[in-house]
Amino acid sequence: MAAAPERRAFAHRINREVSAVCIEPPGGNLGTRWTVAAEVRKQVSREYGSSPQLSKKHGGLPQAVPLTEVVEPVDFEEYVSSHLSDIEPGPLHDLVEFPADDLEVLHRPRDCRTLEPGVPDDGKQDARVRDAVRIYTEDWVIVQRKYQRLSPMGGARAAERQRDRQKELPRQDFELDEAAQERGSQGDPDDQKRSSASLDDTPRGSWASSIFDLKNCAADSLLPSLLTRTAIEETDRRNEEQRKENRHAEILALYPAPDEEEAVERCSVPEVPKEHFGQRILVKCLSLKFEIEIEPIFGSLALYDVREKKKISENFYFDLNSEHMKSLLRTHGTHAAISTLARSAVFSLTHPSPDIFLVIKLEKVLQQGDISECCEPYMVLKETEAAKNKEKLEKLRGVAEQFCARLGQYRMPFAWTAIHLLNIVSSAGLLERETSEPEGERKGTWNERKRKAHERMSVGEETCSFSSFRPATLTVTNFFKQEADRLSDEDLYKFLVDMRRPSSVLRRLRPITALLKIDISPVPENPHYCLSPELLHVQPYPDLRVRPTKEILEFPVREVYVPHTTYRNLLYVYPQSLNFSSRQGSVRNIAVKLQFMAGEDPGQALPVIFGKSSCSEFVKEAYTAVVYHNKSPEFYEEFKLKIPANLTDNHHLLFVFHHVSCQQKQNTPLETPVGYTWIPLMQHGRLRTGQFCLPVSVDKPPPSYSVLTPDVQLPGMKWVDNHKGVFNVELVAVSSVHTQDPFLDRFFTLTHVLEEYSFPFRLKDVILTESNMESELKSSVGNLRVASLEPLVAFSHQVLNKLVQLIVRPPVIGGQTVNLGRAAFEAMAVMVNQIHRSLEGGHDQHGRNHLLSSYVFYAFHLPVVEPGLPETGPPPPSGAAQYATLSRTSGRPASLNLSRSKSISNSNPDLATSPDSPSDEQAQKINGSKGIDRSHSWVNSAYAPGGPRNVLRRNHPNSSTDLKQAAGRMPHGLSSCLENSTLAPPTLMRSSTKKLLHEELALQWVVSTSAVREAAVHQAWFFFQLMAKSMAHHLFLCDKLEAPRKARFPSRFVDDISALVCALSAEIASRCQKDAELVAQLNSSLAFFLSDLLSLMDRGFVFHLLRSYYKQINNRLLATQNPNTLVALRMDFIRIICSHEHYVTLNLPCSGLSPPSSPSPSVSSATSQGSAFSSHTQDQRVANMFELSVPFRQQHFLAGLVLMELALILEPDAEGAFSLHKKAVSALHNLLCSHDSDPRYADSAVRAQVAQLYLPLIGIVMDALPRLCDCTETHGQRGRLASLLVEEGDGEGGTISPSVAMAIAGSPLPHSHRPSQFQMPSVPPRQYSMLSAEVSRTLLVCLLWVLKNADGALLHRWLADLSALQVNRLLDLLYLCVSCFEYKGKKTLERLNSLTFKKSLDMKARLEEAILGTIGARQEMVRRSRERSPFGNQENVRWRKNIAHWRQNSDKVDKSKDEMEHEALVDGNLATEANMVVLDTLEIVVQTVILSEAKESVLSGVLRVLLHSMACTPSAAFLQHCFATQRALVSKFPEMLFEEDTELCADLCLRLLRHCSSRVGTIRAHASASLYLLMRQNFEMGNNFARVKMQVTMSLSSLVGTAPNFNEEHLRRSLKTILTYAEEDLELRETTFAEQVQDLVFNLHMILTDTVKMKEHQEDPEMLVDLMYRIAKGYQASPDLRLTWLKNMAAKHTERGNHAEAAQCLVHSAALVAEYLSMLEDCPYLPVGCVTFQNISSNVLEESAVSDDVLSPDEEGICSGKSFTEQGLVGLLEQAASAFTMGSALALRGFPVWARAERLTDRLLFLQGGLYEAVNEVYKILIPIHEASRDFQKLATLHGKLQDAFSKITSQRLDWELMKPGFRDSQMKASADEPATPSATPARGDGGSR
Repeated sequence: MAAAPERRAFAHRINREVSAVCIEPPGGNLGTRWTVAAEVRKQVSREYGSSPQLSKKHGGLPQAVPLTEVVEPVDFEEYVSSHLSDIEPGPLHDLVEFPADDLEVLHRPRDCRTLEPGVPDDGKQDARVRDAVRIYTEDWVIVQRKYQRLSPMGGARAAERQRDRQKELPRQDFELDEAAQERGSQGDPDDQKRSSASLDDTPRGSWASSIFDLKNCAADSLLPSLLTRTAIEETDRRNEEQRKENRHAEILALYPAPDEEEAVERCSVPEVPKEHFGQRILVKCLSLKFEIEIEPIFGSLALYDVREKKKISENFYFDLNSEHMKSLLRTHGTHAAISTLARSAVFSLTHPSPDIFLVIKLEKVLQQGDISECCEPYMVLKETEAAKNKEKLEKLRGVAEQFCARLGQYRMPFAWTAIHLLNIVSSAGLLERETSEPEGERKGTWNERKRKAHERMSVGEETCSFSSFRPATLTVTNFFKQEADRLSDEDLYKFLVDMRRPSSVLRRLRPITALLKIDISPVPENPHYCLSPELLHVQPYPDLRVRPTKEILEFPVREVYVPHTTYRNLLYVYPQSLNFSSRQGSVRNIAVKLQFMAGEDPGQALPVIFGKSSCSEFVKEAYTAVVYHNKSPEFYEEFKLKIPANLTDNHHLLFVFHHVSCQQKQNTPLETPVGYTWIPLMQHGRLRTGQFCLPVSVDKPPPSYSVLTPDVQLPGMKWVDNHKGVFNVELVAVSSVHTQDPFLDRFFTLTHVLEEYSFPFRLKDVILTESNMESELKSSVGNLRVASLEPLVAFSHQVLNKLVQLIVRPPVIGGQTVNLGRAAFEAMAVMVNQIHRSLEGGHDQHGRNHLLSSYVFYAFHLPVVEPGLPETGPPPPSGAAQYATLSRTSGRPASLNLSRSKSISNSNPDLATSPDSPSDEQAQKINGSKGIDRSHSWVNSAYAPGGPRNVLRRNHPNSSTDLKQAAGRMPHGLSSCLENSTLAPPTLMRSSTKKLLHEELALQWVVSTSAVREAAVHQAWFFFQLMAKSMAHHLFLCDKLEAPRKARFPSRFVDDISALVCALSAEIASRCQKDAELVAQLNSSLAFFLSDLLSLMDRGFVFHLLRSYYKQINNRLLATQNPNTLVALRMDFIRIICSHEHYVTLNLPCSGLSPPSSPSPSVSSATSQGSAFSSHTQDQRVANMFELSVPFRQQHFLAGLVLMELALILEPDAEGAFSLHKKAVSALHNLLCSHDSDPRYADSAVRAQVAQLYLPLIGIVMDALPRLCDCTETHGQRGRLASLLVEEGDGEGGTISPSVAMAIAGSPLPHSHRPSQFQMPSVPPRQYSMLSAEVSRTLLVCLLWVLKNADGALLHRWLADLSALQVNRLLDLLYLCVSCFEYKGKKTLERLNSLTFKKSLDMKARLEEAILGTIGARQEMVRRSRERSPFGNQENVRWRKNIAHWRQNSDKVDKSKDEMEHEALVDGNLATEANMVVLDTLEIVVQTVILSEAKESVLSGVLRVLLHSMACTPSAAFLQHCFATQRALVSKFPEMLFEEDTELCADLCLRLLRHCSSRVGTIRAHASASLYLLMRQNFEMGNNFARVKMQVTMSLSSLVGTAPNFNEEHLRRSLKTILTYAEEDLELRETTFAEQVQDLVFNLHMILTDTVKMKEHQEDPEMLVDLMYRIAKGYQASPDLRLTWLKNMAAKHTERGNHAEAAQCLVHSAALVAEYLSMLEDCPYLPVGCVTFQNISSNVLEESAVSDDVLSPDEEGICSGKSFTEQGLVGLLEQAASAFTMGSALALRGFPVWARAERLTDRLLFLQGGLYEAVNEVYKILIPIHEASRDFQKLATLHGKLQDAFSKITSQRLDWELMKPGFRDSQMKASADEPATPSATPARGDGGSR
């Protein structure tokens, strides 16, 4: 509404402006002015947001539909159902509807790492284990869009697709490469000079020698059937067939792939949830040898982090004893399981650190004596002294055998050592990762390379990376003996810290000498023969008999946030210390025995304790090591236990303390129990873990002790130290079953109680009953937000599954349904948001957390009751279970005003009693509402299941009223605009047995309160993905995938979706400035959701959702200060949706666009001149297909939006930044690339239908032509034709229609009469903001794709309706395309690559600084990259991607030779294919205008484009077809060359001659054939070909004078070929044609001899110009040729900066032209021949030699060039004046004054301002000509220049007066030294050179 006054004001302003009287300038062209007016109207209408497309609504009143508004799409489902039968089976039929197998629900078995399943096989399992087993073993449920891999969204990366499609490209031959190769292979230039010295010294050879040389020359091969007369139609057909051969089907495969940084639609499939591993190292224990071998020694390994003071791995036990040593323990051991014989282990490190040590501990069999005494023999006795100490050794062995036999089951501490892992990495050396990276890893997106660089530069992690070091074998020689009072971990950390000091205390101790060999290496990718921490066989495990390698469980230093995916239920027990100092009796050698008891009976000890080394796999009891004679020992033991599947309150750990008798005494038992204590493992449903300080009982525990803790004072029991805690022990559980978090445990316990319906249930101090269960359950659900993050993430799959279960299957307690939908939704939203915020590093580019995304993709599925399993809980009171979402008593609040009659969700959102905000108050009212009237729902009519399609809707879909209603579903500010609340009783009662998750999520989201709504908005992607998968799974389970889309979902759910999308669109629009990152993520999430809905729901409904999104964004655009942000969001949104795999089908490509009932043509067509080529009225259907008309945008809805965005951003006055231009064009480019690579569209007929979706692009690019970067400037000309010059004229006024003004202002258009046209006052020329070269080139390649693939007949019909101005504009585009895709050549690419490599060194350093953040400039760099730069106004400064070599080298600047070759190959193929597409289009244009009356201007434009394509380094393959088209064009329209435009004939001759000198034989053959047929055609029109003869001669003269790489040898072959054609042309044998051809060829050959002489003096410019002067003198009787050589001389002088000499040459040229014009007619304002020029130079009179007796001006071909016209004369004079001015400027620079003075006839005249006086003389001739034509603007310019010249003359004369005395003396001396020059001798500047 706010925009309406502005539009009206604009209309009034237009009316005021056009009321002024506009005067037509003299000489104006009225027809041209009306053409300009049409263009101005079109542009003005676009400037103010009004669309040039007009249509009528169904009501019959005409109405403008601006491009900024989205039209109402067609009813997609209705259209498809009614038209599907009309399409015959075939490729086109597949475009009409989605495939039947489009959506798949796959059940993929989980990948199991181990050979065994790893889950408990016990018959009885508790609820926790049962849940864990199910969730860790059930299949992944994957909803897959089968064809998504073909879309940009889910397919391979664009760069990867490009590389695959660029394989086996044909090699293209280019003259440019051949010339460069020839220059590279040439020999000594002196040899070439010697070889040419034998030629005649005169500038022109004799006629006889010329004939002799030519006769002996070899001709090229002749083209077959060239001389055969063929019908035009047959020629065209044959040419078309030949053009279609060997074409590259995919032009975009040859163009650089779309930028991955713009690929917002990329949506990678998340990784499969799997078990977490850090960096892994393999440790192999090879051997252990002491100086003496007397007893078995046992070892263990573990990792410790000194900085964190934490043990970070479990123990690995190894046994390296010999068989003899093992035999000493045979009486105590059982059969050793193979798993306990492992000698190698795999350690995992999640957080590598330089403070990690590998600690090795050794134990020995317990014996009498303390540790020091037992270690003494190992430190004293040496192996070298074995013979000397033989008796001692024998005695020691005997004692050891005795202790092994008696105490073999007990151990004692012996020795330890540690290895600093950082030393291993640094000494072994890091692998050279930079050089070993495979090719595929070095490349990648900018973000990937930046991340890798950052990882490499991170010093902390670089020095301690354990994944890429060289394997190392270590020999440890020194061990430290254990000290009995320093065995704890705290003491160990002190020792490890001390080890790193230079003066370590440990180094001063006496070590135990030994040799331990250990091999440490990175773990291979798939290690064989590994056992998991649960002793399961890890795949691959080929042979079960092979000694295994154990995977050692890691205890990470910090939290690891990874969900559990495998069953793991381990318990680690760490006895720490015991204080028996107050214990009476013999309690010195204490061993702690551990048992896992299932009950109190001694026989109930479970074999769940893992064995250590060389023993059973599992044992029932285990002992700690014994410290000799110590009543308060410390322990370092680790016991690993497997927790049973059915854990009850009776399960407990029993600790029995034994005194071990080391001395063998009679009647003394080996071990005596001295204490007991225990730990009940389950308490209040939770596993007990952590630190315990336990009292120890002296007596055996009484019955029923296991359910109590030792802290309870039991009567009759005696306790050590008065029941104080004397035994410290720690329990650590590593479990994917037990959460070890009180809030999670409580939540799971309550859900399990509900499932088993086991009331009453005691939970700590609360007795759970049916009455309090609901409140307790809601409380536990709410308390999930305070659970610890690590267990919350670890059990996230279980928690989310339980919340989903509570939503879709509300529990029934006491016959009443507990509605937990709102509580579960809130808990889910808060939990997801908490995980997302805490795990910042695990997000993708759209802000989606990988862990949550993988849950939705793989783990989530709707709960399905398996057959054979009973439903848990009591049955529902009555009624069958309905799988639908029906209401029981609750409803929506009246304030929502949805006007619906159908029932809604039964989730009773129990809202908080105190609302947090006013918006929450509305949500509070939900409790009291009972139902909602849906009778007025538009969904209820068209989209209700089975509803009639023709029901009248009260409100138009997505009208403002409906949007208000939909927005009201969200209880924020949008609901404030609602009114007319209506309440009605519900019509249906909703069953509470089952609900649908997607319906409940949508409802709960819509009615959520502020805090929860904010959390849901932040994680919208999660709920969208959850809803989409739920919808798909529901359709699969209900077998509805084949059902009609309108019948798949109930209308209430459709309403909720509509309200949700509308509200979120408003969030995006309103918060884009404040929360840019959040809004960008929400925007992409919503787009992906709508893309998913296109595969699930009614597609017409989704289009309406898209339309409502656009309305919200567009409404906000009017008020925002920075609309570019919203426009960018909108572009990303539509790009994501258009990346749907069935995007083409969604656009109804096979639909015919019928005109509306009262067709309203577009502004451009209504106000243009009309068709220049068609007599019939314009076919509105065809016109609709080529412009963004309302019918087009309705039926091709998505394509219309893409093109609409492009058209709006390319408007002349659009405020789009460079990034928006690039974003819009990149979106289109990305779409077309996906079509090109899609095998479904490989068929040409199918691709033509796809191309129809983009036909308006032609008009869009035509309108944007003035803004495109002009690549033709490199050729020295703009290349624009008449159409563009008219538009970019000198600011002449235009016209505008009042109807257009009123349409822009928003008023209805009057159609009762044709509006009168009026003129606008003159305005300055429009200043366009130019597009960058990269954007322009991409836009043009998209245009070429459309032209290549579009139906030729359709293009023909469209062209037939265009005006000549519009066709010429299209030809401008084609001209520009030829220039933009011109082949640069291998040498150029190599040179650019070299330059880029050098410049990239500094850039690389800057980027690394920015990456590492050392300069804090990353954001500044990104910002600068979007700003304007000198490179085309709006350039990417950081990358400058408009420069081709930088874009192509952005990934890796230093390219190899093979890469350069491939790049040149691709570039050559692209240039060839682009030229071929242009050629195809030119053929269509020619066929269109062949019968028209206004064809002259178009045909000349066609020929200009054709000539331009010949000039832009074309390939040999293209030139063959180009010459064929040129020959056909000349044969069809000979008068175009021979009767009208002489300039075209001249250009054609020049191009043909240039290619006749080509180094490529096929090019020469075709060029010779074309040149011969040109002569023949000219001859047949008048029995001579004087025009062609003259133009060819002039062209050759021009070539030899200016072309740097001209090769006369190749041209000589072509001339011989032309002679051969003339000799073999039987048809003209009886005429003089052959003789004339021979004369011409011989004359051309004589000119060639001049080139040899000129090449000889190529390095001597003075001699070269002197030779050119003599050649020009020789053409005194041929004014055309003399003029050509004079121009060549002027060009050479200009090239060397000799502007004064160039000016004299141009004066001679002008005098020659004036002489010809004076002979032709007597015009008083023209100069009278040469005489008029003698004041400038007296030598100019020599041009008067041309007279009537020598030259007849009426002779055919004589003086027919454009220079011999009045305009040509003016041009030459203006160039001469400019050259005189430049010469004057150079002369004023000091020293060059004297150097330049020598080139003048009169030096004194020069110093007195002679050059500026020459300017005056030139303008004296020019001014009368401009006065006669009344060109006042030119006159004003001339007089201004004259004023400047006279001012300079005055200044020079003043300087001359000051310096006159000294100059006279120097002049007299110079005159005496130099010989006199006769005044009659012409100065070199007058046409010669000195």
